[in-house]
Amino acid sequence: MPAKSKAQQKAAGAALSAKRGDTPKSKLKGASKEMADSMSKAELEEFASGSTKGKPEHVD
Repeated sequence: MPAKSKAQQKAAGAALSAKRGDTPKSKLKGASKEMADSMSKAELEEFASGSTKGKPEHVD
């Protein structure tokens, strides 16, 4: 299931970066920190993939 907003996609990308070891987990905040703890690498890749074109910045 891809992200529904640009903000979700950015958070998933940050969490994925931490899972891969590119970014220290201590640098994560908020949603990205929760995503890194609760989602697998494959789930994060799917969530972060796709185009941001036409997506709203935030979703309620």
